[in-house]
Amino acid sequence: MFESLQDGLKAAFKSLRGKGKLTEGNMRDGLRLVETSLLEADVSYSVVKDFMAEVTEKAMGEKVLLALDPSQQLVGVVHQQLIELLGPVDASLHLKKDTTVLMLCGLQGSGKTTTCGKLSRLLLDSNVRPMLVAADLQRPAAIEQLHVLGQQLNVPVYSEKGAQDPVRVCQDAVRKAKDEGIRVVILDTAGRLAIDQELMQQLQRIDLRVQPDQVYLVVDGMTGQDAVNSAKAFNEALELDGVIMTKLDGDTRGGALLSVKRVTGVPIKYIGTGEHLDSLEPFRPEGMAGRILGLGDMVALVDQVQRVVDADEQAALEAKMRSGEFTLDDFRDQLLKMSKPGLMQKMMGLMPGMGDFQKMLQEEDTEGSIRQTAGIIDSMTPAERRHPKIIDPSRRMRIARGAGVEPQVVNQLVKQYEMMAPIMQSMAGKGMGDRMRAVQELQRSGLLDPGSRGPRAKKSTGKRLTTKERAKLKKQREKDLRRKKRSDKGKN
Repeated sequence: MFESLQDGLKAAFKSLRGKGKLTEGNMRDGLRLVETSLLEADVSYSVVKDFMAEVTEKAMGEKVLLALDPSQQLVGVVHQQLIELLGPVDASLHLKKDTTVLMLCGLQGSGKTTTCGKLSRLLLDSNVRPMLVAADLQRPAAIEQLHVLGQQLNVPVYSEKGAQDPVRVCQDAVRKAKDEGIRVVILDTAGRLAIDQELMQQLQRIDLRVQPDQVYLVVDGMTGQDAVNSAKAFNEALELDGVIMTKLDGDTRGGALLSVKRVTGVPIKYIGTGEHLDSLEPFRPEGMAGRILGLGDMVALVDQVQRVVDADEQAALEAKMRSGEFTLDDFRDQLLKMSKPGLMQKMMGLMPGMGDFQKMLQEEDTEGSIRQTAGIIDSMTPAERRHPKIIDPSRRMRIARGAGVEPQVVNQLVKQYEMMAPIMQSMAGKGMGDRMRAVQELQRSGLLDPGSRGPRAKKSTGKRLTTKERAKLKKQREKDLRRKKRSDKGKN
């Protein structure tokens, strides 16, 4: 998410490191790089100018210029200003005691119908069963898609075969929901390839006669400034209560996300971060600011962990970590649980300072790497898995032969574990606020270096092998082994 923007901001902060003395001129050079990164990410020009004026005012203050680590002070300034730019946001749906009507609108292809399903899933997680309403009468495929989603989620879907008036369909659906005591009705309205008068008039009629409690615009986060222009036009016609931004798991530059609130005054309520029905998150400005700057989003990370680890397993793991025990067996088990396609990259993107490791996972065969890691750990003895510090060169060679890898790969795995273990142990048994403070303490101590090339090891152990390089080495090793066997046979 926002890879190019994140890289640009990292380069700006890095330019301020290593200088004997930070001057006003140096700081302005760094700030110009920040401004360039935002403009290249397709953030609205007026938003960039206002944002940079606020950042510059605080960054040029004596507190930052005379700080022991000015680049980190600047990260803090930009982080706080991003939070203010994106927020405040109230992610609540403001459900009433009786039936609450939510109206979703948006252009065709923005992911509106799928978002209806994702929103339903969020409500089901809160023990609220909604009704979906197929009011997009221009696209029969949308009606069929909504029924498929309803079957997957086991929620009712209201539609009228052969209906011509979407206003009547919405009115009848709301009436039926009230009669059956359904708490939430989600209206899936019509979309167009572009904004036109007919679409707006239809949506205004539904808004006037059905009087939904909340109106949300679904926009494609990959469309850049077009998303901002759409939000502005829809808001003028309907007075939106919020925006749901989709496809933020793709190659988005970030311009729409950073512009829509300031340009339209409409807050982003939810973000879509994947194709699955559980990939809709309440939007949190502080978490998103952390992701953009590579500082991670621990609240979202814990939420992801809770989805893949059941309550009993989590309690058992918490108990082990509280006692200071987080073994390589636990490390392997967690990796295998996260081997679902795309999940590992997503979780790495939420961890502080793990941006480069996330890119490495994207370039390589992630599932294959996880299986290889599990194979290395399985090649260890129980004592080695509990106490990896006892793995000396001879043990490392034995483990490498058993797993079919080079010894340096075993060494790298142990070092990764040694970096992860204190993070996991420091968070055991703590509330979310304490978890965040624990991560910040690790950052201050130097174990995690936000804005740098990820977690820092004491010394570099050499270049990490790519999948192709590993295959080449394995092939060469087999060739050498065959040559040795022939040589030994000749001697005999």
